[in-house]
Amino acid sequence: MKQDIFQAIADPTRRAILTLLAIQALTPNVMAEKFDMTRQAVSKHIKVLHECELIKPEQSGREIYYHFNAKKMQEFDHWLAQFRQNWETQFNQLDHLLTTIKTQTTK
Repeated sequence: MKQDIFQAIADPTRRAILTLLAIQALTPNVMAEKFDMTRQAVSKHIKVLHECELIKPEQSGREIYYHFNAKKMQEFDHWLAQFRQNWETQFNQLDHLLTTIKTQTTK
């Protein structure tokens, strides 16, 4: 079953893993050392992130290194941008309304 990107980033541990991988590619064992959890628990988080395509594995000898998939996060950011523009417009309208009300009450 393919995981939902919102479900993936809702978990604080998965967000922390993404932050680590944005800095450098890591193996699951190295990731497990950074958290107070077992290698198996980290593997479950990796599985969710991989199914959402937020991280990509790369085989290097006997090790698998996971990389942050900036392109997938960029797709997510573009999707959010449409809402961000709407929010900014609404906040600007609210600022204008509050300024108008403040001006009228000080007269």
